[in-house]
Amino acid sequence: MSINPPVAMVKSPRSSRLKQGRGFSISEIKAVNLTINEARLLGIPIDARRKSTWEWNVKALQEYISKVINAADASQLPLPSIPKRGVIKPKRGMAFRGITPAGRRARGLLSVGLRETHKYKWRRKQRQREFKLRHEVAFRKGGA
Repeated sequence: MSINPPVAMVKSPRSSRLKQGRGFSISEIKAVNLTINEARLLGIPIDARRKSTWEWNVKALQEYISKVINAADASQLPLPSIPKRGVIKPKRGMAFRGITPAGRRARGLLSVGLRETHKYKWRRKQRQREFKLRHEVAFRKGGA
C-alpha cells in the first residue's frame, strides 16, 4: 500500500463549507519548509493562484511529510514525479469578426475582402473624421 498525497481543502466562496481544491497554495507549502520543486517531486498538487493559508492544509502536509520520512518500506514511498500542471487559458481579446459575411458587413469590410482589412477600415474611419461624419469628432480627449 503506497502513501497517497493529501488533498487540499478550501472554503467555498458562496458558502463557508469545505470542498476539495485544485492544490495547496505556495504559502502553505512554504509553511512546511518545502520548496515548490520538492513538493512537486513528492507528488503534492500545487495551485499557484491560491493566496490563502489554511491551518488544516498545513497539518495535512505535515502529516504526509512525516509519513514519507518514517516509511519503513521503500515500496510505500511515492515515486518521484512531477504531476501535471493545470493549464490556465489566457483571457481572450475581442474577436476579429471579419471572417463571416455578417461580421465583414458589420465592420464595413465586405467590399474589399480580407486583404488589408484593418488598413482599409482605419483609413475609412480617418476620412469620416476629417469630413466630420463620425460621432467621435464631437467628443475628443480633453472634452473639446
